[in-house]
This record gives sequence, C-alpha cells and structure tokens, in this order.
Amino acid sequence: MRGQEVEALPEADSYYYEADPIYDFFEACQATWVGSTIQESLWLFPVIESFHLVTFAILGGCVLLVDLRILGLVMKNQTLRELADSARPWLTGSLIATIISGVLLFMSEAVKCYYNDPFWAKMRFLGLAILFTFTVRNRIIGDTELRAGPLFSKIVAVLSILLWSGVAWGGRWIGFWG
Repeated sequence: MRGQEVEALPEADSYYYEADPIYDFFEACQATWVGSTIQESLWLFPVIESFHLVTFAILGGCVLLVDLRILGLVMKNQTLRELADSARPWLTGSLIATIISGVLLFMSEAVKCYYNDPFWAKMRFLGLAILFTFTVRNRIIGDTELRAGPLFSKIVAVLSILLWSGVAWGGRWIGFWG
C-alpha cells in the first residue's frame, strides 16, 4: 500500500520449511551423480522407465498367473506347486530388476516424489505386496494339503491381485499428479 510501511515477510525457507530428514534424504538422492545424470540425459529416463515397465509386466504376469491358478481359473491340469515353482525365478528376477530400475527413476526425480501422493501410495502398496507375496501367499502355495481351506486360499489370491494392482495404479499416476 502506498505510503504505508509493509512488514517484511520471513524468508520462505525459514518460514515454511521445517527440518525433515526424509525430505533431506530425497534431496540428497536427487543431487547424486546418478540422479543428476539421469535427469540431464535426453534418453536415460525413458529407457529406464521402459525397462521398469517391462520388468513390472513380467512380475505382474507371474503374480497373476499363480493367483488365477489359486482361484481355479487357469491351468487346472498343473498343480499349484509346479506352477509356482516354474514362475518363482521369473517373479524374483523381475522383482529385483523392477526395484533397481525404480530406484534409478526415483533418484532422478526424488523431490517430485516427496510431494507426490501416488508415489507414497505405490510405496505402501509395494511394501505390503512384497511382504504378503513372500509370507502369506507362499504359505498357501506350499500348503499341498489345503489345511488353510479353499475359501481362505481364494481370499489370499484376491488380496494379492489387489495389492499388486495398487502398486501398478500408484506407479501409473505418479506422472499425472501435481
């Protein structure tokens, strides 16, 4: 206002920013040589992202195939155990490749991820899906005598599909948020 003295606003950083070790970690990840190189390259991010999507598709295929077998919808001529044993190396290998490529993608835009709700949803779903897959779901696969019961097995398969779908949903929406 003309002629009136305006009170100085505090500096943006000191006013809005509270010390957050998670933010500091994300910022440090993005500032690494790896993060900067991917961020500055014209082709690295799309190549890594394409690889990430292919490996996740393989992972999703392995999960879906075994879960649909648990539900009794596919490959009824093969035992669940045989199918799961055949899929396991692909599941494990694609999970490792997906995580490595995901870390590289994260490092190139970590600060964006910090403020991105779908990123946090994806990370939560990913943690739950991995834990569920390698604990509860594996017990169902190993239960050749069906001690858990067919209804519980089907519930496990549906939960597995929902958890991994949550990972896919979160990943898909990261780029469209904010």
